[in-house]
Amino acid sequence: MKRSVFILLLLRGIAAAAKALGAPQQTIGPALKLPLKPNSVRFAIIGDSGTGEPPQFEVAQQMVTFRKDFPFDFVLMMGDNIYGSKTPRDFKRKFEDPYQTLRSAGVKFYACLGNHDHTEELLYKPFNMNGQHYYTLKIGNVEFFALDSNYMDPPQLDWLERQLSGSGAVWKICFFHHPLYSHGKFHGSDLDLRARLEPLLVKSGVDVVLNGHEHVYERVKPQQGINYFILGNSGELRPHNLNPSPDTEKGFDTDRTFGLIEIAGDEFNFQIISRTGATVDSGVLRPRQKSK
Repeated sequence: MKRSVFILLLLRGIAAAAKALGAPQQTIGPALKLPLKPNSVRFAIIGDSGTGEPPQFEVAQQMVTFRKDFPFDFVLMMGDNIYGSKTPRDFKRKFEDPYQTLRSAGVKFYACLGNHDHTEELLYKPFNMNGQHYYTLKIGNVEFFALDSNYMDPPQLDWLERQLSGSGAVWKICFFHHPLYSHGKFHGSDLDLRARLEPLLVKSGVDVVLNGHEHVYERVKPQQGINYFILGNSGELRPHNLNPSPDTEKGFDTDRTFGLIEIAGDEFNFQIISRTGATVDSGVLRPRQKSK
């Protein structure tokens, strides 16, 4: 028997024995499920991240690891960016240190405010909010609308309606903190916010909404044509806090996560990854049919 064949059979035998004994199976390197198409828009999402605790650093390290195969350009933050006190030392420990490698590589972060954030974060340059409670970001065929769901007042709604109606983007994506749909036990859906905001999102052809606040991951089945992602466990976690319903497409509430997204033409590819590097959800979406 050739040496290479013998080694292969030996490795297979070891793997089979480990599986029989219940040993965890590991893969070499990140299992990327995104297509890496030319000229695609590539980004990551995190939510409720700013704890400064070890799990936040571990999620950040997984982001660095996956970026070697999936070179994303920016990160969207779903709010609760800095928990607790907000001294310069806190900003360093709860944001700058965990994501230092990404930031040094030129990755930009774009934040929105959560209920644990202060308005002083609007002026924090690495969050790229430029003093604005709400703003837009257009990259390729995608336009992002960052909102302040703490105060969804008439001026913000008027601004959003103008921005959405004037957008010719193939993909319209809103990101803000409080979810319109959620099956988390702690908070659940924000019904008041949904009543004020959802009619505008539906009328204006929004394709995807990204939220945090609930310290779990959940992907909700399309509601009136809109796909909702709740990812509020990049730093904080409420274990076993998801109460799935028939509207839950996918959920995960036993560890921290982050998301990777690639938009190429009319494809929205996503992969949600845990703190240990395991894929907990993935798939592809299509944009809504826009009215002419």
